[in-house]
Amino acid sequence: MTLLANRVEQIKPSFTLDMVTRAAELKAQGIDVINFSAGQPDFNTPDNIIKVAKQAMDRGDTKYTAGAGTLELREAVCTKVKRENNLIIPYDRVLISNGEKQSLSLACQALFQKGDEVIIFKPYWVSFPEFVTLADATPVFVDTNRNKNFEPDENEIKTKLSGNIKGIIVNSPSNPTGAIWSEKILVKILKLAKRNKLVVISDECYERLVFDKKFISIEKLNQDHNIGANVLTCMSLSKTYSMTGWRIGYSFGDKAIIDGMTKIQSQATSCANSISQAAGVEALLGDQSMVSIMIKKFKERRDLIVFLLNEINGVNCDLPGGAFYAFPNFDNYLGKSFKGKKIENSFDLSNLFLDIAKVVTVPGDGFGAPGHIRFSYPVSKKLISDGIDRVKIILEQLN
Repeated sequence: MTLLANRVEQIKPSFTLDMVTRAAELKAQGIDVINFSAGQPDFNTPDNIIKVAKQAMDRGDTKYTAGAGTLELREAVCTKVKRENNLIIPYDRVLISNGEKQSLSLACQALFQKGDEVIIFKPYWVSFPEFVTLADATPVFVDTNRNKNFEPDENEIKTKLSGNIKGIIVNSPSNPTGAIWSEKILVKILKLAKRNKLVVISDECYERLVFDKKFISIEKLNQDHNIGANVLTCMSLSKTYSMTGWRIGYSFGDKAIIDGMTKIQSQATSCANSISQAAGVEALLGDQSMVSIMIKKFKERRDLIVFLLNEINGVNCDLPGGAFYAFPNFDNYLGKSFKGKKIENSFDLSNLFLDIAKVVTVPGDGFGAPGHIRFSYPVSKKLISDGIDRVKIILEQLN
């Protein structure tokens, strides 16, 4: 009899967090590291949110809450979703969780089981396949076209459909690409889901971090086009309000799904953090000016890093429409060598950037996108310039 369950061997550790850890270790040693790995804003949580959290602690809001979340926060979610996403959602179809990551995991646990298959688009956030695997279901990968905004082809999706497919996970704006899919492809996916009775899990973590056009939630498209697909929407406070460590996310959709997720959460964590929930009410309903400032800064940084990456000979980087990731392609450098060591893949190249240039990035192979490397740019413009310059110097030494 083995000590650990098989599921431990079946899933992969989060290599994005591994890169963050390696960066922290080097920094602790006093090494000058430029970190493009962390998927979180470099701003502190806005003062008004911190103030409300302190007040919550002072008045004793430090106990368990309802398993689905406090009524105040669920109602605040309804207000926010109506204000920003033009959706009317009753509070009993809202679940507050310990970060959107838990929301997505709970969704897979509640919906999928052995024998089920779930469509995941490549490149994908590293946790999507693991959520499905932990639910004893099987991920089914669909390629996207990097020359067409990393969007999938409808016919490619159809080739993957079978009686075992039960769900589709969509992430727009995307981690790792930053791409925002067109309404056209999203409507096609919704119609496919409706015809085949599939649940669409929409990860909209970066819905506020959109730079060039107005974001439209998938559920809004679902309603506007009278499609009637079953959509579960997952959103977060983490990126929008620089609250990654507060661990508050929320989901809304079919009441049966939300109730099922709530039941599992009640046994797993009881409820989300009570203090963070109080802060979440202020985040959603309070002053939004800091969000606008952060979005403006991120857009400036996006424009800079994409420009600098495209200035490097042989590197191609599309302009991402949202989130805070650049996802350049380094195919032209694979197969080359550095001091006699051959660069076989993006893991080798990313490790080279770290070991020699002390620049931390995340290899695209881990996202299902060979040849690409993810650069997270919530850092100062100076660090962006210095970091890309270091990368350029290393690449010039490959032969």
